[in-house]
Amino acid sequence: MIKEFQEFIARGNVIDMAVGIIMGAAFTTIVNSAVKDVIMPPIGLATGGVDFTNLFVALDGKAYASLAAAQAAAAPTLNYGIFINAIINFLIVAIAVFFLVKAVNEMRRRLERKQEVAPDVPPAPPPQEVLLREIRDLLANRAS
Repeated sequence: MIKEFQEFIARGNVIDMAVGIIMGAAFTTIVNSAVKDVIMPPIGLATGGVDFTNLFVALDGKAYASLAAAQAAAAPTLNYGIFINAIINFLIVAIAVFFLVKAVNEMRRRLERKQEVAPDVPPAPPPQEVLLREIRDLLANRAS
């Protein structure tokens, strides 16, 4: 069982998946900061200082000064501001992934174009072969 587990872990796709998960977690932190600290303040300013994380509806019918106050009172709330932030986070991640996939596809197209061109052009000979040809030519000229 231990040997099977070692073989499973040693597979490349498992390690690739682990790296992807770690990078995804780091990317999520960056996106959350971008939304909270860069994107939402100007949107809040444009909407008259509205803090999206504080947009909610108290389902018990009472009025609360903030979401934290409603939660402290154990009031059931519909937190649509947090949902708006989640949508913005998703859109930013989707745009970033789109540009990443677009860049990878462009690199693949470039490689395919190089591979299409490469078979027509013979590869350059190694430097030692060029040097041997020059020596051969010099000897042939000296013998003539």
